[in-house]
Amino acid sequence: MINKPLTRLFSPIKIGTMELKNRIALAPMDTNYANRDGTVSDQYHAYIEARARGGAGLIILEVTTIDGKYPYVPNTVGMWDDKQIAPMRRLTDAVHSYGARLIPQLAHPGPESVCFLYKVQPVGPSPAMCFTYKTTCRELSVDEIAHIVEQFGDAARRARESGCDGIELHSAHCYMLLGSFMSALRNKRSDAYGGSIESRLRIHFEVLHNIQAKAGKDFPVVMRISGDELTPGGRDIEETKYIAPMLVEAGVHAFHISSGTFPQMSWRILPPHGTPMALNVPYAAAVKQVVKVPVFTVGRINDPRLAESILERDQADVIVMGRALLADPDLPNKAAKGQLDDITPCIGCGLGCIAGREHRMMTCVMNPSVGREKEMALIPAATPKKVMVIGGGLGGLYAAMVAAKRGHQVTLYEKQDRAGGQFNLAAIPPMKQELTTATQFLARQVAKAGVKVHLNTEVTPATVDREKPDAAIVATGGEALIPDIPGIDGKNVVTAHDVLAGKVRRPFGDVLIIGGGMVGLETAEFLAHPGHNPIVGRTSVTVIEMLDKVGMDMVPEARTLLMERLHEAEVKILTNRKVKEILEDGAVVVETTVETRPDRTVVCKESERQEAIRGMRTVVLAMGARSVDTLSVPLQGKVPEVYVIGDAKKPRKALEAIAEAAEVARKI
Repeated sequence: MINKPLTRLFSPIKIGTMELKNRIALAPMDTNYANRDGTVSDQYHAYIEARARGGAGLIILEVTTIDGKYPYVPNTVGMWDDKQIAPMRRLTDAVHSYGARLIPQLAHPGPESVCFLYKVQPVGPSPAMCFTYKTTCRELSVDEIAHIVEQFGDAARRARESGCDGIELHSAHCYMLLGSFMSALRNKRSDAYGGSIESRLRIHFEVLHNIQAKAGKDFPVVMRISGDELTPGGRDIEETKYIAPMLVEAGVHAFHISSGTFPQMSWRILPPHGTPMALNVPYAAAVKQVVKVPVFTVGRINDPRLAESILERDQADVIVMGRALLADPDLPNKAAKGQLDDITPCIGCGLGCIAGREHRMMTCVMNPSVGREKEMALIPAATPKKVMVIGGGLGGLYAAMVAAKRGHQVTLYEKQDRAGGQFNLAAIPPMKQELTTATQFLARQVAKAGVKVHLNTEVTPATVDREKPDAAIVATGGEALIPDIPGIDGKNVVTAHDVLAGKVRRPFGDVLIIGGGMVGLETAEFLAHPGHNPIVGRTSVTVIEMLDKVGMDMVPEARTLLMERLHEAEVKILTNRKVKEILEDGAVVVETTVETRPDRTVVCKESERQEAIRGMRTVVLAMGARSVDTLSVPLQGKVPEVYVIGDAKKPRKALEAIAEAAEVARKI
């Protein structure tokens, strides 16, 4: 591939009085790394500094709360108290030392406040359902609005005293306080702060005026707004084009354009793999037509060449990258040097950055050092060793890469004819092909690191005896779980693994899939896809699941889109059904009830009511996986160091496999 110079991407630009060295900005992503008192922690400092060191021109901090009683996440960055200035000053000094600029995203979470921390009711423009905590927010009085306006100005003043180069105001997605006031979807007021779009913007005009009074008219203000809320009753792009010049006149120096609302269109805000690349660019381009200030665009722009083309077409002025800079904080520096093949790809999986929110800590599948930048620094091995990696899935590839980069002599063995393991199957269903970039990247890096790769080679204890490694990493993965159910060995029964791998003839006609997790649902879409041979006829798919919901092991945004596609494909989904017997043309199932205990343990209870699901040509098993590890025990005593990682240790996701690989390869 010919790589032309990324001239526009690495050209400077001014945002008011702030000049950026390039057009790459780090998106404001919630990390939950800050201290509970809102000060910048050592962990958050290291995370941000790594992105500045990596070459980003602008760092936009995560939601920075202006009122400590209404935090956005438990460990949120804050600008509500002067004691937060000094730690922020240390961070800005560090960022500036790399030639980057820093702005916090100031916000009052309003309806999205973490209300349980201070036992206060969330507030908003009108009584409305809070998206996160399923409670109703309280309508703010005019006096309370005036107080919040002052808080925004005070926070901007602290930001300037902290050495920040400007601020961003979060007014997007019908979300948090300013976004809620701007959108007719949530603002139902009939006073001066509601009704017409001009009235819904009143609080924004007052906030901008207060910021100018306390932080100075020369202090740059970026505003993040949805170009189009894409929801009936919400603001469309024409209305956004109408209000943008008003906001510029009021003091906005640049716009950060996204789209959608929360939670109805959350996939537009956090687009998973399979969604359009650069999906907000048309809205940014439309806003650029009506304002003379810079316009930022964001959303699924993870390739510097794509970013360059957007700038060349004059559709935006600054490219905001979020998850791409999680996967590789050095993306800007590598791109500037033309080292595009060395950029760790974001695969859009959402397992660490989005689903990681459930664990109150953000990470990344492709970069386990996110949030652990200091602890996970790559240090050369004190004593180079001979390392044997058994298994070429993502975990094995990652372990081999890290170990080799540390100076070890590494050999990797894979019994199949290609590396990638089960991740190769994960990329087969529709909308999942992007996952192949992970395998391609790791295979390239393993080769560059000097790892000797042996494909079509199954390792036995005798193989290890011949090689005599100092350390062995067992990454032999897992295989389809086949439970002990009557009829499980019937000729009409296949596994989802074998279907996706092409090891069995692709089922057609009426197909029953047992298991409604991610694998079962994605296999259902694969089989029901309209690309089927019209001569054979369409495949009609039924999925059964013993829980009361399906796809609960998926990232919410990806699950939402998949469920919509399954509905369009007329895939039938039956929940609360457990298989008791597999028949020649279907299965006997028993109804279940689901109970969630206080410790979140889910228990399925069987009832006495049974039914037979018949008329099925094929039964596909998607009931989980089991570990494959026949080597770790025999190797004990033969090899000084033996490690087991990934599914070979316990069936889980790529997130755990790569995280374990990264840690083990640093121990050796």
